[in-house]
Amino acid sequence: MELEELSVAEKAAMLSGGSEWDSRGNERAGIPSFVMSDGPHGVRRQLGEGDHLGLGASKPATCFPTAGTVANSWDPALAEEMGEALGKEAHDLDVNVLLGPGLNIKRNPLCGRNFEYYSEDPIVAGRMAAGLIRGIQSNGVSACPKHFAVNSQELRRQASNSVIDERTMREIYLTGFEIAVREAAPLTIMTSYNEINGVYAHENKHLLQDILRDEWGFDGMVVSDWGGSNSAVAAVKAGGSLEMPSPGYTSVRELEGAVKAGTLSEADLSARAAEVAKIARLTRTEGVGRNDLLKDDIAAAHHAVARKVAEGSAVLLKNDAVGGVAGNGTDGSAPALPLRPGTRVAVVGDMAKTPRFQGSGSSKVNATREENILDELRHSAKDAETGITVTGYAQGYDRQGAANQPLIDEAVALAAASETDAVIAVVGLDERSESEGLDRSTMAIPQVQNDLVDALAATGKPVIVVLVAGSPVELPWFDAVAAVLYVGLSGQAGASATVRALAGQVNPSGHLAETWPLRYDDCPSSGWYPAIGRDAIYREGPFVGYRYYETAGVPVRFPFGYGLSYSTFTYTGLTADETGVQFTVTNDSDVPGATVAQLYVSGPSRTELGTGEPTGGVLRPARELKGFVKVELDAHESKAVRIDFDRYTFRHFDTETDRWAIESGVWTLAVGTDAEHLPLVTPFAVAGDVDAAPADPALGHYLGGDVKHVTDAEMAVLFGREVIAPGKPTVFGVNDPISSWVDSRGFAARTVAKTLISREAKTRQKTGAPDLNTLFILNMPPRAMSKMTQGMVDSAMVDAIVKIANGHTFRGLGGLIAGFFRNQSANKRTAKELNHD
Repeated sequence: MELEELSVAEKAAMLSGGSEWDSRGNERAGIPSFVMSDGPHGVRRQLGEGDHLGLGASKPATCFPTAGTVANSWDPALAEEMGEALGKEAHDLDVNVLLGPGLNIKRNPLCGRNFEYYSEDPIVAGRMAAGLIRGIQSNGVSACPKHFAVNSQELRRQASNSVIDERTMREIYLTGFEIAVREAAPLTIMTSYNEINGVYAHENKHLLQDILRDEWGFDGMVVSDWGGSNSAVAAVKAGGSLEMPSPGYTSVRELEGAVKAGTLSEADLSARAAEVAKIARLTRTEGVGRNDLLKDDIAAAHHAVARKVAEGSAVLLKNDAVGGVAGNGTDGSAPALPLRPGTRVAVVGDMAKTPRFQGSGSSKVNATREENILDELRHSAKDAETGITVTGYAQGYDRQGAANQPLIDEAVALAAASETDAVIAVVGLDERSESEGLDRSTMAIPQVQNDLVDALAATGKPVIVVLVAGSPVELPWFDAVAAVLYVGLSGQAGASATVRALAGQVNPSGHLAETWPLRYDDCPSSGWYPAIGRDAIYREGPFVGYRYYETAGVPVRFPFGYGLSYSTFTYTGLTADETGVQFTVTNDSDVPGATVAQLYVSGPSRTELGTGEPTGGVLRPARELKGFVKVELDAHESKAVRIDFDRYTFRHFDTETDRWAIESGVWTLAVGTDAEHLPLVTPFAVAGDVDAAPADPALGHYLGGDVKHVTDAEMAVLFGREVIAPGKPTVFGVNDPISSWVDSRGFAARTVAKTLISREAKTRQKTGAPDLNTLFILNMPPRAMSKMTQGMVDSAMVDAIVKIANGHTFRGLGGLIAGFFRNQSANKRTAKELNHD
């Protein structure tokens, strides 16, 4: 039987999940169900029905470095190699659709899920994601880039409306997805929880049909984030294919009713069912069982891949010269890293012994192996090539941030001892700090760790900091330490990769894929992030990350693209032609290494060459990354490097004509190692399709990137409309989160919200980890209950729950009880219809 011959109910049933992780197939049409699973940096194949937050047990799998760390490699080929291993494990663990990568723009460093995202820049995010997708899909498994789109905060994540101007959305927040779709052809894409300009992502026709399908040519399946579907009928009309996890038969009845009523065309229903069926056919596996585990040889091989990725992603942030090391009998100064043979090191820090190598939430992997830096350093001591000696270990700080002076005193005594030449201090963010469902409250690491580093530096011994964090942190002690190696969240093989970098067996080649501000208040969106109400207004416009810092002239700790090396490099000879730029990179040192060459462009100059007339173009940042390449060089080797132009190099989105345009005029091309250090610069005449015209002076502060002082009137010019955030709701609806019930007039609803908030805080304090289930409930709007309870709750019951939220407790309870029995009867009738009983 063909898909087209199925009944309306049967096709509707294919558009929602049958369980937490399984789609619904159709035996009559020969369409199998398929399995979806997290994750972006490791397969989280749960046992049994599972859960969506990573709380239940899952099969052992390789935990690779997180996306925020992998992005620091600036190496799409390395991401592809990681993707190949991920896809192989997905196949062997009976997973058809792997839910990743995440490539949302890092709008603000406090987003709790930034460790799962690549970059603040869409070119880096898109190219890295494309590499991972190609690797995953080479195994016959579908990748699923997420969360589409404009998803930048965890607070109220299922009940937040991202309010953004069209040009910023297209150029910054969608371009990464566009690159991934065009270059890697993912079979599936996942929508985000939030609304975009008032329309939920999973039912946003402008996003899913006009842009994703019509403009970019995507012809795959669009799946909702778990519980992220709002209206099944609106989703089908707009281009949403599959809602997950399982709403039972509620959505089936809604879709069937809409077709009968003539408000939904059967052609749209059939198109969405065909998209789901396509995934089922393309990802069908043979000879793999639901309970199969990874073979030992695969696990061992992929541990080595994880180490390789971690090695390529470590970023050397500082490497000062220090005095001679007593253990090797020399007195000359040399960089603190790599550690010289014979160096005697004290190892300090709880995370050196008990590693943190991934974030919390749905991406958390049950790793096949674990390493720690302390053991790896001790193993390295046995290597004649490195000859590093560990003089001792001290915990140094309480993992949960409690003050404990004896721990610091013990570490200082170890560091100050005559047999210690240098100190390796492993510090960073703990498990509570970076998690799905929870944004960070500060950019600082725990104060007890800062106190420890200050005390260690005061001993006079060189302090080498290994920094563990999935996103930027403030570094108040930076000037006092000898070296900083940023390893991010480096996966299960991160410890051995770190030690190899410290010992010089690996030359660090990572560059930061996001700007590190000096302090959080310097961030462009610090004054309005995260939005605590329904509307998250992106009032900073295109000035995100380095686009803001470089335009507004705000000093930073580390610029976008920054990274040091044990080698030194020289860039020379920039030339440009109609298709790209070419230049030479030379390794001036005796050490083989790699650098990341970056191409930035600036729009038509304020003064056209030879005329002296002002010709300033449209509003844009001072410079924007448009290409990059990782260049590996032997000692004293030179290479000619080319970066080609492409469809993204000179374009901007013209909102008046609703199209991409290129301004004619003299552009500036610059090449270097980061957004600030650009030694090669050349003017370049571009023959575009529109003449450069000065930006609207009514944009005011936007013209200089000074977004912190933008007025509401200036924002209205950028958005093309007045933007006013609504106040707190006085009457709750189906899309207001449970957390908002703290303001309810009803005692029962208010008590529920306050109890949940208190329980989560107590659990986090007690365990040192966020209570993900409680956080999910707090962020969840009532309508999600009908999407995540496998049919136990329908939309009528949700309406009854909202009555309770609005203080009508007994009326709501009555409706809830009556609705329960009506829903059970309706589910039985639908099941009989689908089973042809």
